[in-house]
Amino acid sequence: MFIQPRLLLASAASLLTLIACSPNDSPQGAAPAKDAVAATVNGTPISERLVGLMLKQRADLGRSASAEARKTFIDNLAMQVIITQEAVKKGLDRAPEVADKLELSRQSMLIDAFVQDYLKNNPVSDEMLKAEYDKIKAQATGTEYKARHILVENEAEARDIIAKLKKNPKAFEALAKDKSKDRGSKVNGGDLGWFDPRGMVPEFGAAVAQLAKGQFTDEPVKSQFGYHVILLEDSRPRQVQPLEQIKPALTQQVQQQNLKKLFDEMKAKAKIEIVQAPAPASASTQEAKPAESTKK
Repeated sequence: MFIQPRLLLASAASLLTLIACSPNDSPQGAAPAKDAVAATVNGTPISERLVGLMLKQRADLGRSASAEARKTFIDNLAMQVIITQEAVKKGLDRAPEVADKLELSRQSMLIDAFVQDYLKNNPVSDEMLKAEYDKIKAQATGTEYKARHILVENEAEARDIIAKLKKNPKAFEALAKDKSKDRGSKVNGGDLGWFDPRGMVPEFGAAVAQLAKGQFTDEPVKSQFGYHVILLEDSRPRQVQPLEQIKPALTQQVQQQNLKKLFDEMKAKAKIEIVQAPAPASASTQEAKPAESTKK
Protein backbone atom coordinates (compact mmCIF):
# COMPACT_ATOMS: atom_id res chain seq x y z
CA MET A 1 0.00 0.00 0.00
CA PHE A 2 1.35 3.43 -0.99
CA ILE A 3 0.35 6.60 0.82
CA GLN A 4 0.99 9.92 -0.92
CA PRO A 5 2.99 12.49 1.08
CA ARG A 6 0.23 15.07 0.56
CA LEU A 7 -2.29 12.79 2.23
CA LEU A 8 0.06 12.32 5.14
CA LEU A 9 0.46 16.07 5.53
CA ALA A 10 -3.30 16.61 5.33
CA SER A 11 -3.83 14.20 8.21
CA ALA A 12 -0.99 15.50 10.38
CA ALA A 13 -3.16 17.85 12.41
CA SER A 14 -5.67 15.11 13.18
CA LEU A 15 -2.95 12.67 14.15
CA LEU A 16 -1.40 15.15 16.56
CA THR A 17 -4.63 15.57 18.45
CA LEU A 18 -6.31 12.20 18.23
CA ILE A 19 -3.98 9.29 17.57
CA ALA A 20 -1.72 10.04 20.51
CA CYS A 21 -4.66 10.14 22.95
CA SER A 22 -5.01 7.28 25.37
CA PRO A 23 -8.32 6.25 26.94
CA ASN A 24 -7.20 7.80 30.23
CA ASP A 25 -6.72 11.18 28.55
CA SER A 26 -10.44 11.56 27.78
CA PRO A 27 -12.58 13.74 30.04
CA GLN A 28 -14.57 11.97 32.73
CA GLY A 29 -18.14 11.20 31.82
CA ALA A 30 -17.44 10.89 28.11
CA ALA A 31 -19.37 8.25 26.24
CA PRO A 32 -17.48 4.95 25.99
CA ALA A 33 -17.75 4.97 22.20
CA LYS A 34 -15.78 8.22 22.06
CA ASP A 35 -13.02 6.73 24.22
CA ALA A 36 -12.79 3.53 22.25
CA VAL A 37 -9.62 2.52 20.45
CA ALA A 38 -10.02 1.44 16.84
CA ALA A 39 -6.54 -0.11 16.59
CA THR A 40 -3.07 0.00 18.09
CA VAL A 41 0.25 0.22 16.29
CA ASN A 42 3.23 -0.90 18.38
CA GLY A 43 1.20 0.08 21.44
CA THR A 44 0.11 3.47 20.12
CA PRO A 45 -3.70 3.73 19.98
CA ILE A 46 -5.64 5.04 16.99
CA SER A 47 -8.68 6.81 18.37
CA GLU A 48 -12.14 5.65 17.34
CA ARG A 49 -13.04 9.34 17.22
CA LEU A 50 -10.64 9.93 14.34
CA VAL A 51 -11.96 6.99 12.35
CA GLY A 52 -15.53 8.09 13.02
CA LEU A 53 -14.73 11.64 11.93
CA MET A 54 -13.22 10.46 8.67
CA LEU A 55 -16.19 8.18 7.98
CA LYS A 56 -18.59 11.06 8.67
CA GLN A 57 -16.72 13.32 6.26
CA ARG A 58 -16.96 10.57 3.66
CA ALA A 59 -20.70 10.21 4.26
CA ASP A 60 -21.18 14.00 4.03
CA LEU A 61 -19.69 13.81 0.55
CA GLY A 62 -22.31 11.24 -0.39
CA ARG A 63 -19.85 8.35 -0.37
CA SER A 64 -20.28 5.02 1.35
CA ALA A 65 -19.16 4.73 4.98
CA SER A 66 -19.06 0.95 4.80
CA ALA A 67 -17.08 -1.52 6.88
CA GLU A 68 -14.65 -1.79 3.97
CA ALA A 69 -14.13 1.98 3.98
CA ARG A 70 -13.55 1.85 7.74
CA LYS A 71 -10.88 -0.84 7.32
CA THR A 72 -9.18 1.22 4.59
CA PHE A 73 -9.07 4.28 6.84
CA ILE A 74 -7.62 2.28 9.72
CA ASP A 75 -4.99 0.74 7.43
CA ASN A 76 -3.99 4.19 6.16
CA LEU A 77 -3.84 5.64 9.66
CA ALA A 78 -1.80 2.67 10.87
CA MET A 79 0.71 3.27 8.10
CA GLN A 80 0.92 6.92 9.07
CA VAL A 81 1.57 6.00 12.70
CA ILE A 82 4.31 3.56 11.63
CA ILE A 83 6.05 6.25 9.58
CA THR A 84 5.61 8.77 12.40
CA GLN A 85 7.17 6.36 14.90
CA GLU A 86 10.17 5.81 12.63
CA ALA A 87 10.58 9.58 12.20
CA VAL A 88 10.58 10.03 15.99
CA LYS A 89 13.17 7.24 16.38
CA LYS A 90 15.44 9.17 14.05
CA GLY A 91 14.91 12.32 16.12
CA LEU A 92 13.30 14.16 13.21
CA ASP A 93 10.65 15.60 15.52
CA ARG A 94 13.45 17.51 17.27
CA ALA A 95 14.85 19.00 14.07
CA PRO A 96 14.34 22.80 14.24
CA GLU A 97 12.45 23.08 10.96
CA VAL A 98 10.12 20.19 11.88
CA ALA A 99 9.58 21.48 15.41
CA ASP A 100 8.71 24.91 13.99
CA LYS A 101 6.14 23.42 11.61
CA LEU A 102 4.61 21.33 14.39
CA GLU A 103 4.34 24.43 16.56
CA LEU A 104 2.70 26.41 13.75
CA SER A 105 0.25 23.54 13.22
CA ARG A 106 -0.55 23.47 16.94
CA GLN A 107 -1.10 27.23 16.98
CA SER A 108 -3.33 27.05 13.91
CA MET A 109 -5.54 24.38 15.49
CA LEU A 110 -5.80 26.34 18.74
CA ILE A 111 -6.67 29.54 16.90
CA ASP A 112 -9.40 27.74 14.98
CA ALA A 113 -10.75 26.24 18.21
CA PHE A 114 -10.66 29.67 19.88
CA VAL A 115 -12.55 31.32 17.01
CA GLN A 116 -15.19 28.57 16.89
CA ASP A 117 -15.65 28.78 20.66
CA TYR A 118 -16.01 32.56 20.50
CA LEU A 119 -18.56 32.43 17.67
CA LYS A 120 -20.54 29.76 19.51
CA ASN A 121 -20.69 31.76 22.73
CA ASN A 122 -21.12 35.18 21.09
CA PRO A 123 -23.76 34.75 18.38
CA VAL A 124 -24.70 37.68 16.18
CA SER A 125 -27.99 39.08 17.45
CA ASP A 126 -30.82 40.48 15.35
CA GLU A 127 -30.05 43.88 16.85
CA MET A 128 -26.44 43.69 15.57
CA LEU A 129 -27.64 42.72 12.10
CA LYS A 130 -30.20 45.53 12.04
CA ALA A 131 -27.59 48.09 13.10
CA GLU A 132 -25.17 46.95 10.39
CA TYR A 133 -27.94 46.88 7.79
CA ASP A 134 -28.95 50.44 8.70
CA LYS A 135 -25.33 51.54 8.15
CA ILE A 136 -25.35 49.98 4.69
CA LYS A 137 -28.63 51.70 3.80
CA ALA A 138 -27.29 55.04 5.01
CA GLN A 139 -24.26 54.64 2.75
CA ALA A 140 -26.36 53.57 -0.24
CA THR A 141 -26.17 56.89 -2.04
CA GLY A 142 -25.66 57.67 -5.69
CA THR A 143 -26.86 56.00 -8.86
CA GLU A 144 -26.54 52.51 -10.28
CA TYR A 145 -26.78 51.65 -13.94
CA LYS A 146 -27.97 48.88 -16.24
CA ALA A 147 -25.80 48.72 -19.33
CA ARG A 148 -24.35 46.61 -22.11
CA HIS A 149 -20.89 46.80 -23.58
CA ILE A 150 -18.77 45.47 -26.41
CA LEU A 151 -15.09 44.95 -25.63
CA VAL A 152 -12.54 44.82 -28.46
CA GLU A 153 -8.76 44.89 -28.63
CA ASN A 154 -8.09 47.97 -30.77
CA GLU A 155 -9.54 51.42 -31.32
CA ALA A 156 -10.17 50.95 -35.04
CA GLU A 157 -12.43 47.98 -34.39
CA ALA A 158 -14.32 49.93 -31.73
CA ARG A 159 -14.87 52.83 -34.14
CA ASP A 160 -16.13 50.44 -36.80
CA ILE A 161 -18.71 49.07 -34.32
CA ILE A 162 -19.81 52.60 -33.40
CA ALA A 163 -20.29 53.41 -37.09
CA LYS A 164 -22.49 50.32 -37.51
CA LEU A 165 -24.54 51.26 -34.43
CA LYS A 166 -25.16 54.74 -35.78
CA LYS A 167 -26.75 53.12 -38.82
CA ASN A 168 -28.65 50.53 -36.76
CA PRO A 169 -28.79 51.14 -32.97
CA LYS A 170 -30.82 47.94 -32.48
CA ALA A 171 -27.85 45.85 -33.62
CA PHE A 172 -26.00 46.26 -30.29
CA GLU A 173 -26.83 42.82 -28.87
CA ALA A 174 -25.96 41.02 -32.10
CA LEU A 175 -22.67 42.91 -32.43
CA ALA A 176 -21.80 42.12 -28.80
CA LYS A 177 -22.38 38.40 -29.36
CA ASP A 178 -20.29 38.49 -32.52
CA LYS A 179 -17.47 40.91 -31.67
CA SER A 180 -17.04 41.26 -27.90
CA LYS A 181 -13.98 39.77 -26.18
CA ASP A 182 -15.73 39.77 -22.79
CA ARG A 183 -16.72 36.11 -22.51
CA GLY A 184 -18.78 36.74 -19.39
CA SER A 185 -21.24 39.10 -21.06
CA LYS A 186 -21.05 38.44 -24.81
CA VAL A 187 -23.38 35.43 -24.65
CA ASN A 188 -26.03 37.76 -23.20
CA GLY A 189 -25.49 40.45 -25.82
CA GLY A 190 -23.05 42.37 -23.64
CA ASP A 191 -25.51 42.65 -20.73
CA LEU A 192 -23.81 43.68 -17.46
CA GLY A 193 -26.99 43.88 -15.38
CA TRP A 194 -27.28 46.50 -12.64
CA PHE A 195 -24.01 47.78 -11.18
CA ASP A 196 -22.47 50.56 -9.14
CA PRO A 197 -20.04 52.50 -11.37
CA ARG A 198 -17.59 52.64 -8.46
CA GLY A 199 -17.14 48.90 -8.91
CA MET A 200 -15.95 49.35 -12.50
CA VAL A 201 -12.61 50.59 -13.78
CA PRO A 202 -12.62 54.43 -13.55
CA GLU A 203 -12.77 55.05 -17.30
CA PHE A 204 -15.79 52.78 -17.70
CA GLY A 205 -17.66 54.17 -14.69
CA ALA A 206 -17.10 57.77 -15.78
CA ALA A 207 -18.29 57.06 -19.34
CA VAL A 208 -21.50 55.35 -18.17
CA ALA A 209 -22.35 58.27 -15.88
CA GLN A 210 -22.27 60.65 -18.87
CA LEU A 211 -24.77 58.68 -20.96
CA ALA A 212 -28.51 59.22 -21.24
CA LYS A 213 -30.93 56.30 -21.22
CA GLY A 214 -30.79 54.50 -24.57
CA GLN A 215 -27.56 56.26 -25.61
CA PHE A 216 -24.29 54.57 -26.55
CA THR A 217 -20.79 56.02 -26.46
CA ASP A 218 -19.89 57.79 -29.70
CA GLU A 219 -16.18 57.45 -28.89
CA PRO A 220 -14.33 54.28 -27.83
CA VAL A 221 -13.68 54.08 -24.08
CA LYS A 222 -10.15 52.89 -23.41
CA SER A 223 -9.35 50.87 -20.27
CA GLN A 224 -6.77 48.35 -19.12
CA PHE A 225 -8.88 45.64 -20.80
CA GLY A 226 -9.10 47.19 -24.25
CA TYR A 227 -11.67 49.43 -25.94
CA HIS A 228 -15.32 49.53 -24.89
CA VAL A 229 -18.49 50.57 -26.67
CA ILE A 230 -21.15 51.10 -23.99
CA LEU A 231 -24.94 51.27 -24.19
CA LEU A 232 -26.87 52.62 -21.18
CA GLU A 233 -30.26 50.93 -20.83
CA ASP A 234 -31.46 52.36 -17.53
CA SER A 235 -30.47 54.02 -14.25
CA ARG A 236 -31.94 54.27 -10.76
CA PRO A 237 -31.03 55.33 -7.22
CA ARG A 238 -28.73 52.79 -5.66
CA GLN A 239 -30.69 49.85 -4.24
CA VAL A 240 -30.10 47.80 -1.09
CA GLN A 241 -31.25 44.18 -1.04
CA PRO A 242 -33.75 43.18 1.67
CA LEU A 243 -32.14 42.14 4.94
CA GLU A 244 -33.35 38.55 4.67
CA GLN A 245 -31.61 38.11 1.31
CA ILE A 246 -28.21 39.24 2.57
CA LYS A 247 -28.53 37.93 6.14
CA PRO A 248 -25.97 35.08 5.80
CA ALA A 249 -23.31 37.34 4.26
CA LEU A 250 -24.11 40.14 6.69
CA THR A 251 -23.82 37.73 9.63
CA GLN A 252 -20.33 36.72 8.49
CA GLN A 253 -19.40 40.38 8.09
CA VAL A 254 -20.49 41.21 11.65
CA GLN A 255 -18.66 38.13 12.95
CA GLN A 256 -15.46 39.29 11.27
CA GLN A 257 -15.89 42.78 12.72
CA ASN A 258 -16.45 41.37 16.21
CA LEU A 259 -13.40 39.12 15.92
CA LYS A 260 -11.22 41.98 14.70
CA LYS A 261 -12.33 44.12 17.63
CA LEU A 262 -11.58 41.28 20.04
CA PHE A 263 -8.15 40.62 18.52
CA ASP A 264 -7.28 44.33 18.61
CA GLU A 265 -8.21 44.46 22.30
CA MET A 266 -6.14 41.35 23.02
CA LYS A 267 -3.16 42.81 21.19
CA ALA A 268 -3.46 46.13 23.04
CA LYS A 269 -3.24 44.29 26.37
CA ALA A 270 -0.35 42.05 25.33
CA LYS A 271 3.30 42.86 25.96
CA ILE A 272 5.09 42.51 22.65
CA GLU A 273 8.85 42.93 22.50
CA ILE A 274 10.46 42.77 19.07
CA VAL A 275 14.10 41.72 19.23
CA GLN A 276 16.29 43.25 16.56
CA ALA A 277 17.35 40.63 14.06
CA PRO A 278 21.09 39.95 13.74
CA ALA A 279 22.87 41.51 10.79
CA PRO A 280 22.98 39.30 7.67
CA ALA A 281 26.15 37.25 7.28
CA SER A 282 26.79 38.91 3.92
CA ALA A 283 27.18 42.30 5.61
CA SER A 284 29.97 41.13 7.91
CA THR A 285 31.60 39.34 5.00
CA GLN A 286 31.69 42.55 3.02
CA GLU A 287 33.21 44.42 5.97
CA ALA A 288 35.94 41.80 6.27
CA LYS A 289 36.79 41.96 2.58
CA PRO A 290 40.56 42.61 2.19
CA ALA A 291 41.68 45.86 0.61
CA GLU A 292 42.68 45.71 -3.00
CA SER A 293 46.40 45.69 -3.64
CA THR A 294 47.94 48.90 -4.99
CA LYS A 295 51.08 47.15 -6.10
CA LYS A 296 51.93 47.89 -9.73
